[in-house]
Amino acid sequence: MPSRQQLLGAWLLLTGITLFTALAVLLWLDSSQPLTPGGRMALWLLGLSPALLLLLLGALLERRLFRPLRQLQVLLTRLVANPDAHTDYPLSGWLQPLQPDLDHLRDGWRQDRERIALARQEGAAEADRVRQELEVLLQVLDLPLLICDDHQRLLLVNPAARQLFHDQGPLGLGRRIGALLPHTSLTDALQQLPTDGTPRQLLLPGQPHWLRCELRRLDARHGGALIVLHDTTAELAADQQWRRQLSVLVPDLRRHAGSLGSTAEALSQLHGSPPLRQQFEQALEQDAQALASDIDALTHLLESRQLSERRLQDTWSNDLFAALRQRLQPHGIELTAVGIPVWLHVDGPALLALLELLIQQLHDRQGLAQFDVEPLIGNRWIHIDLTWPGAPLNEAELRQWRDLPLFDDPLSPRVNDVLEQHGADLWSTPPGAGERTGVRLPLPASERASPPRPQGLNSERPEFHDFSIAELPPPETEQGTLPLSQLEMIVFDTETTGLDLRGGDRIISLAACRILNGRLLALDSFDLRVNPGRPIPAQSSAIHGLTDRDVANAPPIEVVLPRFHQYVGQAVLVAHNAAFDLLALRLGAEGSALAFNHPVLDTLLLSRALDPTLEDHGLDALAARFELRFPPGTRHTALGDARVTAELLLALLPRLNARGVITLADALAFQRQGTLEATP
Repeated sequence: MPSRQQLLGAWLLLTGITLFTALAVLLWLDSSQPLTPGGRMALWLLGLSPALLLLLLGALLERRLFRPLRQLQVLLTRLVANPDAHTDYPLSGWLQPLQPDLDHLRDGWRQDRERIALARQEGAAEADRVRQELEVLLQVLDLPLLICDDHQRLLLVNPAARQLFHDQGPLGLGRRIGALLPHTSLTDALQQLPTDGTPRQLLLPGQPHWLRCELRRLDARHGGALIVLHDTTAELAADQQWRRQLSVLVPDLRRHAGSLGSTAEALSQLHGSPPLRQQFEQALEQDAQALASDIDALTHLLESRQLSERRLQDTWSNDLFAALRQRLQPHGIELTAVGIPVWLHVDGPALLALLELLIQQLHDRQGLAQFDVEPLIGNRWIHIDLTWPGAPLNEAELRQWRDLPLFDDPLSPRVNDVLEQHGADLWSTPPGAGERTGVRLPLPASERASPPRPQGLNSERPEFHDFSIAELPPPETEQGTLPLSQLEMIVFDTETTGLDLRGGDRIISLAACRILNGRLLALDSFDLRVNPGRPIPAQSSAIHGLTDRDVANAPPIEVVLPRFHQYVGQAVLVAHNAAFDLLALRLGAEGSALAFNHPVLDTLLLSRALDPTLEDHGLDALAARFELRFPPGTRHTALGDARVTAELLLALLPRLNARGVITLADALAFQRQGTLEATP
């Protein structure tokens, strides 16, 4: 059907031609023929009646036929794009009698869809139950796990792995594992894994982690491999320190032992010459002292090694203090735990022995029998305050106590070893409230003591696996030939200081979300504010709500764009009215090596090409047309607009498919029709 503008233009043109033709004929007849007044009036009414009838007929057709036809078109497009929408445009005019039949067809289609969906849900119930149990297990598992397919695309990243790589941005299901762990040795090892499932070990250096990987081929339809990660950074550092100290002590021990042997042999063969004998005896004494010093150092190294082999664990402070109270009660010592309990990340047995030793020393030397212990939350540390009524300790006593062994064993670790193990120290505190003095021991806080990380707007369960990625074509496949449903697409939006980008307006907010395998990933997003280096006009702040204060501490565009470019990777870019947002990106990247030359889909142009007879293709109008919702407060925010644009694209895909627009190349060619429709 022609567009409303075309119909209106044709109607007005035809009416105008008829009217002016009738006027010309009437004027000629009126001037050439003698007519009575009654005849002249009849002639003029008869001559103008065709134009009047044409005018009335056009208005009648617009109201009773053409407008209902456009309503039918909108209804059908919504029915294809969003079959489950609950509000529809009712038919009017001469098409109103079709409403019952159309309702019957629509309700029947929806009922068929509901029955198919119900059958699918019932058939997949058991598989979904197993999947949920697997997800629960993977979410609580502390061991980082990755699963990739034969093309080394990530299919699963469990929460422990996300925590391990939390400083590297969104991991992105479907991305190549080389983007996360860029090691040639890992790529080669994954290609050469045994088919019988035998595991392979691999140590990967990295910043800031050293990772020991256990690789195992999966016997699954998609092939692929399971990668179990172990963060060995602390173990390697401790081992290197141990080996470094040992490499110094062992040669010294050998040298002193050899010198002692040589001196003793020379002394046994020496007869007479007292001065020379005295020199040998002095040398023998010096070597013996040096040997004793090296043996002490080796003993201390062995003592500290016992602690370094233990792992620090999360410990509830009340549990630790309860165990300490039980140990002290037989000695007549009373311990009172005060304050708010906290989680500590400590070596529990060693810390328990240290606190018991300190309290026992205070009891023996000062006769103290009552102590308070209180955990205080600091910045990444928990301060354990052990207090008592009485005189404070001096630094000399604390230095002596640092060298005390914890146990009676010959190779028992010392107090100082426990402090070094926790990266802590021990100092005396001056008298405080109630004239109580004490000692303070800072210890590492557990992550459980930290406030929870802020959640995004969407509180749905995060997607950390998608095995359907394995069904996608290999990454080397030409993008243009891939179906739209198999593309990785980054839907983005910008907010700027104004609309005159070439006149100096700049980006102040850049956000994006990812569509993968035909699904919008709920928690995979990019959202950063940008300091534009210039004031934000009040009229712009009235639209997007961002002020100079909101972006004062934000990074500049030179920092944000490389991060966004890495987030996009090789994906297809999508935006609504993409020309504006792309220009903002390219102007921001001027002078750098970044190039945003990705394929671009524009939902504005796609909508125009699909519905050239409809007038409004703005984001608000299309959201209302396809019953898409902006969460409160997200309209005119970069991430909110990007997410609705992504949902709009997914709503348009079935209609594109119905018109033979299957691949990316088809879509790029099809949206050019939207460009032509926009050209006056």
